[in-house]
Amino acid sequence: MKTNPIYYLIILLFAIGAAVQSIAQTPGGAFIDGDPLPNAPDLATRGTFGVGVRTMMLIHKDQVDVLHGKDGKHPLYDRPLTLEIWYPARIAANKPAMVTYESVFGRANDPKRPLVPFTFTGRASRDAEPDGSGGAYPLVIVSHGYPGSRLLLTYLTENLASKGYVVVAIGHTESTYSDLAPFSSTLLNRPLDDLFVLNEMARLSAKTGNTFLAGLLNADNTALIGYSMGGYGALNTVGAGFSPQAMKSFGQATGGSMALEPRTMASPAYKASLDPRIKAMVAFAPWGMERGMWDSTGLAGLTLPALFVAGSKDDVSGYEKGIKAIYDGAVNADRYLLTYVNARHNVAPNPPPMASLMPGVSVDDYNHYAEPVWNEHRINNINQHFVTAFLGIHLKKLDYYKYLDLPAPPAEGAWTGFKPRTTIGLEMRHAKP
Repeated sequence: MKTNPIYYLIILLFAIGAAVQSIAQTPGGAFIDGDPLPNAPDLATRGTFGVGVRTMMLIHKDQVDVLHGKDGKHPLYDRPLTLEIWYPARIAANKPAMVTYESVFGRANDPKRPLVPFTFTGRASRDAEPDGSGGAYPLVIVSHGYPGSRLLLTYLTENLASKGYVVVAIGHTESTYSDLAPFSSTLLNRPLDDLFVLNEMARLSAKTGNTFLAGLLNADNTALIGYSMGGYGALNTVGAGFSPQAMKSFGQATGGSMALEPRTMASPAYKASLDPRIKAMVAFAPWGMERGMWDSTGLAGLTLPALFVAGSKDDVSGYEKGIKAIYDGAVNADRYLLTYVNARHNVAPNPPPMASLMPGVSVDDYNHYAEPVWNEHRINNINQHFVTAFLGIHLKKLDYYKYLDLPAPPAEGAWTGFKPRTTIGLEMRHAKP
């Protein structure tokens, strides 16, 4: 009996597919989010430390419950926060530094986008022993978008921990995929969560503490990284007080609530809340400028070094009247603006997980991660490079200015750290006070 050659071709394709799947499931043999591509810029490469990761729960007591109440008056509640913490760790030579993260697609309370659990792999070791050989490490606090997850930027959080930072990503209650609530909670709580976590990290890292953080980090040497609504919160946390228009819009959305007033530029309490322990800020696609959350007075209040990252076609936060307008208006800050030409809003997160290709997962959940023009792994490597340079300057006092003070547009071969022919589509601006 003669067998059709197409039969053998099908069998061969199945065998190849099985082999590829087997490699992808092998801890040492897979390309994992955050790994450097062959054309990655120099500082995308991981550092010399092993990376540990732990989950921690905190309770922020007696917070305004803006989602409940009437006539502008609200009860208080104890606000839970889940943190994911990456840190330099001692990893045994015979133990693969791999971790399985658990997350979800979808949006809570949205029947059109039901929650779908999924897992993905990272290069860290769960609950590994901290490596205190580097002394007390700088602290980096990371804030996700709306909705989002504390695991949304693992390519960056792991990378920074390998370079001698303790990185704390906040799962913002009422703003994650699994507990999504009305927007007013996110508008109010982002800067409050940032400051609370900073205070808790300072408390828990005291040498007399009884957690793994004791003596491990220096909260007096902190940076904030925020994406989208995380960038909104980071800006307000470090000096960009909200505008009268922001206060008006918040009051209209919440039945006259004044809860946002202490975060406005006009509030006597606002300036007193600014924390000198925070030394620098990175804002990916920060939301709010097009909605009037800041005016010129508020943006002038930003005096810390800042790195902004944006897509020139951002259709969520806006570019010319959004992110670039924030950059232009922060006249008292030493600031940079990295632009991905023709990218939209997703210039910060991990690439779309493989699970987003599963039947039944909404295309909107895939698009929550994906960029239509840019390769997401490429974006991740470039972000690793520039964030490493920026934080290296401001938290570690390293001489990395050559990686940031670049000609614009990028003349061929003129961007330090980039391989030939790899700067196309990038723009870097720099302005001083």
